[in-house]
Amino acid sequence: MSDFKASVEETKHGFHVEGYEKIEYDFTFIDGVFDIANPNLADCYKKWGRVLAVTDKNVYGIYGSKMKRYFDHYNLKLKVHQTSIGEKAKTIDTFLEIADSMTEFGIIRKEPVLVVGGGLVTDVAGFACAAYRRNTNFIRVPTTVIGLIDASVSIKVAVNYGRYKNRLGAYHAPLHTFLDFTFLRTLPIAQVRNGFAELIKISSCSHSHVFDLLDRFCEQLIETKFGRADGSRTDVRRAADIINREGIYEMLKLETPNLHEIGLDRVIAYGHTWSPMHELIPETPLRHGHAISIDMAYSATLAKQRGLLSDKEHRRLFNLFSRAGLAIDHPQFDDEVLDKGTAAILKTRDGLLRLAVPSPLGSCTFVNDVSPQELKHALKAHKEIAKTYPRQGAGIEAYVDSSDTGYTDLETENLSVEKAAKEAGVLGERQSIKNGLNNYEMNGNVNGHSNLLRINAGTEGCTNGYAMDSPEAHVNGPPNGIKAEA
Repeated sequence: MSDFKASVEETKHGFHVEGYEKIEYDFTFIDGVFDIANPNLADCYKKWGRVLAVTDKNVYGIYGSKMKRYFDHYNLKLKVHQTSIGEKAKTIDTFLEIADSMTEFGIIRKEPVLVVGGGLVTDVAGFACAAYRRNTNFIRVPTTVIGLIDASVSIKVAVNYGRYKNRLGAYHAPLHTFLDFTFLRTLPIAQVRNGFAELIKISSCSHSHVFDLLDRFCEQLIETKFGRADGSRTDVRRAADIINREGIYEMLKLETPNLHEIGLDRVIAYGHTWSPMHELIPETPLRHGHAISIDMAYSATLAKQRGLLSDKEHRRLFNLFSRAGLAIDHPQFDDEVLDKGTAAILKTRDGLLRLAVPSPLGSCTFVNDVSPQELKHALKAHKEIAKTYPRQGAGIEAYVDSSDTGYTDLETENLSVEKAAKEAGVLGERQSIKNGLNNYEMNGNVNGHSNLLRINAGTEGCTNGYAMDSPEAHVNGPPNGIKAEA
């Protein structure tokens, strides 16, 4: 949500216009956003009496029936646009299909589109909203670790164009983001691991306590899907809730002063210097989390060689990558890829490398004065180090499948998603995601914060600018959400 104030005055040769845009948007932690007992989301649509939802086919296959029952209960007519959004389908064509659905629906000025899915879905649908009538509101319900932890924080929305990631896009803030970590119960382990990399990114450069928790509970967090799987230990669940909340809050604190990325020295760009090449070069691309983990690991080796990161901290970081099953190196990461990636990022970062590296762990510094020779020497050393780790530095389930790419109509990944849903008890043995979710209600406390937070379950959050009880966001305080304002 934004508010723009501007003025105009005459000058000697014409006119001068000066304006300032206020941007504010809110995050609410809630378990079971589509549970009938939780009216928060429905309250956002009472004024309109209807909902246009954009979601990917896997999410709708599992939660479609639940979504329909939820909105039926609140007398809201639901129309759903299903799509197969992945890196290969993150295109203008997909963008236009969503825009066509908005036209067919007859979306009204200021009426919010509901976007439910992972970071790719929110990227494309968010861009469609940014472009439609130049500014259409939307509400986000992310469903993956990357969507919840990383994509939900930013106001960047985009599609790929040509062979370039996110080449066409905009800065467009949602009205509200509902953070429901119970979606992780039906997320395949490979995608949980994929998102784990983003938490290593932010913690290793900006939040040592979160890094310590990731290091302590690494395997358990991934195996239990951040404490959401049945039978998860209380201490793992509690650690996961601290990690998630503080990780998101730290990302927001870093992003909020620079929502339009005018400042190019960005802590959260750690791991995003050469990673786009890793997602493009291999015949079967690497998942985003594995691509950035390779980038982070190599950048850490460069930092170690420069004396910016100790040997002990370097080993600790590499051990965490390896234990999480994340890639440290890739055979096709060579001098040519290094040169191409460097040339591309210099254009993006206005002629400077602006390489974010941990120094020490939990803090960040930026490196610019690196020669091509130093980069190649560090890569050679990095590859030798990677060979000493399990799998010689390769990741587990590191490559994209149909759920990431949209190569097919998600038939292959359906099996993986169905398996995860059945393990979570969301689908019965005879059900498939084609038939949707039947007779299932989420259980549990609001984001597991009963031992950490006092939850305000009020429904005023979708009126009056979505204001929180307090003008300041708290990490371990009373509010059930976070407010971003710039």
